[in-house]
Amino acid sequence: MSLVNRLFHFYWRFSRGLTFGVRGMVLDGDGRVFLIKHSYARGWHLPGGGVEAGETLLEALARELFEEGRIQMTAPPALHGVFFHPLYSRRDHVTIYVVRDFRQTEEPQPNREIAAHGFFPADALPADTTAGTRTRIAEVLGGQPPAERW
Repeated sequence: MSLVNRLFHFYWRFSRGLTFGVRGMVLDGDGRVFLIKHSYARGWHLPGGGVEAGETLLEALARELFEEGRIQMTAPPALHGVFFHPLYSRRDHVTIYVVRDFRQTEEPQPNREIAAHGFFPADALPADTTAGTRTRIAEVLGGQPPAERW
């Protein structure tokens, strides 16, 4: 875990009683999944982030998908599940939505937060795709039952 992640979670521990995150499994017409690589964390992940105070899960999802991938949902996503994610905090939960109807308004450009991005076939994910990301993809595309923990 990077120092930046630890500092954010230390702050959140005292400023929030429970943290919620949201991630989108964006699937294109060929069944490829959109992944991002952060500048501050190892591996490839589903796009997403924290839900801010006063924000709904779907508002947070729409904001994060646009910020990280220039992706706009064109139909409501399907909720895949809510997962306990104790990596950073015993208060952390992540929701996963499956997004099949979307448009990508422009090619995202690498920035301070997002180092790389791309659509990948499920059977050809980057080698350093995180275990949690691989598990969620297997659940959605492989029909495995969802786990409770990330």
